[in-house]
Amino acid sequence: MKKNKDIDLHQISPEEQLKYEIAEELGLLDRVLENGWRTLSAKETGRIGGLVTKRKREMNQE
Repeated sequence: MKKNKDIDLHQISPEEQLKYEIAEELGLLDRVLENGWRTLSAKETGRIGGLVTKRKREMNQE
């Protein structure tokens, strides 16, 4: 089930932007942009969530 909703990566919240950046670092961004977040496995989404939390924590400590 493909959504035809194009995402402007410059018009999203900083938190969403961080999520997309991490997906890109993990090599998952193309899949997310083509087919949406639902196509990722629980392991992949958990990894992204964990890294988002880690980065937020690091930002708050600075």
